[in-house]
Amino acid sequence: MSVVSKRTHKSQFAIYDERGRKIKLARRTKKLSRSLGGTIALFIFIGIFAVFMGMPMVLTISNALKPLDELFYFPPRFFVRNPTLSNFSDLVISMQQTWVPFSRYLLNSFIITGFGTLGHLLFASMAAYPLAKNKFPGSEFLMGIVVLSLMFSGVVTGIPNFLIISQLGMVDTYWALIIPAFAFSLGLYLMKQFMEQVPDSLIESARIDGCLEIGIWWRIVMPNVKPAWLTLIILQFQALWATTGGVFLQSEELKPLTFAMNQVVGGGIARAGEGAAVMFITMMVPVTFFVVSQSRIVETMATSGMKE
Repeated sequence: MSVVSKRTHKSQFAIYDERGRKIKLARRTKKLSRSLGGTIALFIFIGIFAVFMGMPMVLTISNALKPLDELFYFPPRFFVRNPTLSNFSDLVISMQQTWVPFSRYLLNSFIITGFGTLGHLLFASMAAYPLAKNKFPGSEFLMGIVVLSLMFSGVVTGIPNFLIISQLGMVDTYWALIIPAFAFSLGLYLMKQFMEQVPDSLIESARIDGCLEIGIWWRIVMPNVKPAWLTLIILQFQALWATTGGVFLQSEELKPLTFAMNQVVGGGIARAGEGAAVMFITMMVPVTFFVVSQSRIVETMATSGMKE
């Protein structure tokens, strides 16, 4: 028996046999696999975990607003009773007494974070494009090295990195922190995985139209993996914003803001209130950046398993 498919007046397809008789199809209805009570219990369970995850952030904000006597109150109180901004004003006064102005520390952090994040985004995306869309001899071996590098922590690679930077004469310069940020292997791996999801038909169409590879990367691939590189920006921003310079930066005028604030925290018990303000400022910058980009992060997770 032959089967013919025709479009009806409602712009839907109907199935007919060879005699013109319409074949009725069994209609499948999707039912929820759990009851209303199960859904409510699931939301309560997730809500409890959300409260526990948000408690450190609430505690940090509360401690930043506590006067000095409440910080040492025993038993400790979770929420502030008499909120004050004296911790922030004391922090401003302490930062004004340093050898280097506060604005200089802030400028150093923006230079290191901005150039390091932008450079890594460009290098990671340009290196991931040929690995994802152009199969050449040795591509799998190179990608295997990238995946293998993810197994080593920064503590293991700290000494080799310092020896390389020292041989290049970049110690005590901004480049000592910016150049290693370009080789952040997690970003390369992330971009490569998302670029593989870009349909090959788009790239072939651009090549037929005479577009160069650099144009395909910039005009076709990058707009289609926008959630991925936005996630990459957030990860690299958080890593560079929290850096103190370590052994790479020795001059005080090159130190980032995190180093200066850690010096304030190390002042002892008398600066406990300023230390709480430092923790709040250090936490809120990356958190604010994440909240602004939250919708793109959700989109990244939602499309991570989609293929052509």
